[in-house]
Amino acid sequence: MSTMAKPVFADDGSLLDGGIDLNMEHGMAEHLKDIILLTVFVQVLSCISSYFWYLWLLAPARAAQLLWVNILGPWFSAESPSAPEEVNEKKQRRQERRQMKRF
Repeated sequence: MSTMAKPVFADDGSLLDGGIDLNMEHGMAEHLKDIILLTVFVQVLSCISSYFWYLWLLAPARAAQLLWVNILGPWFSAESPSAPEEVNEKKQRRQERRQMKRF
């Protein structure tokens, strides 16, 4: 994770990549921290029973949930862009005349 935070410079000294802010919320570093914590938690609990290794299934479940919430869900629920209705010129003139007669 420390290599992710280091900036990368070109040969002439210009900045190519500023690195990732490790304390940024909802960023890649936050998800990496979660995976590290899950790994530590699973390893400690696996000293008690080998069935705790099944907790590792939480990582792909979380990835699937993030994929659905951020990418697939909005894509499936997005409304298709409809073409604006072309108003016939005659109908538009007729409606304008009716509105003028009312006033």
